[in-house]
Amino acid sequence: MPATDDREAILSRVRGALAPLHTRAALPDYDSGMSVMRGMIAGRDLAELFAERIKRVGGSALTDGAALVAQLRAGGWLHGYCDPALWPRLAPHFGADFTVELEFDRTRVDDYAFGITRAAGAVAESGTIILNDATTSRRLGALAPWVHIAVVDRAAIFSDLTQAVAALGEDRNVVWCTGPSKTADVEGILIEGVHGPGVQIALIV
Repeated sequence: MPATDDREAILSRVRGALAPLHTRAALPDYDSGMSVMRGMIAGRDLAELFAERIKRVGGSALTDGAALVAQLRAGGWLHGYCDPALWPRLAPHFGADFTVELEFDRTRVDDYAFGITRAAGAVAESGTIILNDATTSRRLGALAPWVHIAVVDRAAIFSDLTQAVAALGEDRNVVWCTGPSKTADVEGILIEGVHGPGVQIALIV
């Protein structure tokens, strides 16, 4: 049986099991004010704090499109994908040496050195970027390229995790990205870029 048939067989069984469930289970109650860090970071500029914390986990934060393009050029990352909604704002910074596609071709995953997508928000206390299906134009565009650039709205930077969870509401699919993808497995040797990007950049707008 072809792999696609296997996948459909599994998904059809999942759909069949979920069909009788008319409503989702309620989210557990929690105290949204329980954050210990919130008091410690009160009064801090959240964008500044986020930039500081994402650096500690191996990522970086920029506020200027020209600086982003300079970093991509310096890394030799000249072919990538960009969310078409973001491209008009970013296009003036890119030169003729770049190839930027506005549609992510799943059959050519290895062609993309970078992907630029929108973030649903960010968490200042941990330097975490928040992705979800509603905001991210192409999930593969955020996960498959070696370099991921998440465009973060300054107004969507939350102080802590509990504040972010409360703001996301009933979102069914959220990915929390704290720095580049990494694993140490059983050998204890840290390797980056195994399950996702090896370079994580936040462009704060």
